Amino acid sequence: MELELRHLRVLCAIADAGSVGRAASELGYSQPAMSTQLQRIERYFGRPLFERNPSGVELTRYGTQVLAQARDVLARAAAIGRLPAAGPRAGRPLRLAATNSPVLAGMLVRLRGRLSDLALTVSSVYPSSEIVELLERGEVDAAIAADYPGRELRHSAAVAHRGIVTEPSFVALPSGHRLRHCQEVALADLADDPWFLTPDDGAGWPGVFYAACDAAGFTPAAVHEFLGDQQQLQNMIAEGLGASIVQATFRPIPGVLVKPLAGTPLWCRYVLTWRRGSPADEVADTLFTSAAAAYRALIAQSPHFRSWASRTWNVTTRP
Repeated sequence: MELELRHLRVLCAIADAGSVGRAASELGYSQPAMSTQLQRIERYFGRPLFERNPSGVELTRYGTQVLAQARDVLARAAAIGRLPAAGPRAGRPLRLAATNSPVLAGMLVRLRGRLSDLALTVSSVYPSSEIVELLERGEVDAAIAADYPGRELRHSAAVAHRGIVTEPSFVALPSGHRLRHCQEVALADLADDPWFLTPDDGAGWPGVFYAACDAAGFTPAAVHEFLGDQQQLQNMIAEGLGASIVQATFRPIPGVLVKPLAGTPLWCRYVLTWRRGSPADEVADTLFTSAAAAYRALIAQSPHFRSWASRTWNVTTRP
């Protein structure tokens, strides 16, 4: 195995998270895949970099030395990506599209700070399938899309993608809901509730939701298709008009509760996609690191996710 920047990012993510599972979620890997990656990296170095314990992992003395050098290498690589004239083509801004993702704003702020000379335009494109089509036709340069385990995005060799994060989905309920005192909610216990669902995204939603309901033994009693203002959605939930599957970074208003689903039957992955060669590799890497940093900042402010993670992975999450 040749050591690459992605291996160094894995080490930093595990060290920062204090847990292989949490790091896997932040980088968009499954936990087994992350564990396998760490084993390969440790075989490369010839000695353990982390000590495993019931609460997670801790760096060994040697691991601390490796991590310090890894951070230095990644910082230098990021500095190269901040060199001027790194746009997709001279005279044309970077054309960015994004689905319904919480990381867009934070990514753009960080991107502006890291590549201040890069001009860009942003388009909102809800269906991830349409995003892929736009990339294939060369009408956009990069995008944030979404897919689901077992239904990963498909595209030609002209397009590349990289998982930003794979996160569990939660359910938003009115604060007076009959299950409000439950630590987690079984999907089957919501069989009689009406639902607010976003429309077909061309990548697997809402098919994954209906499949989870079917596995739980029911068909939703009533479904309202909704794609619009999040404040309006939350107001309707608070008024007891229905429940909704929500992202891990969802911030409830007063009158709305967010609960984990028992068994975590629904997951969503956010993906950075781009046309190979435009943008340049350095810009694509900066897009990814900016998006990942934006997500970490958001998830650190999500008490329902932190509570779920501490129970699921038996770790204390840190902002």
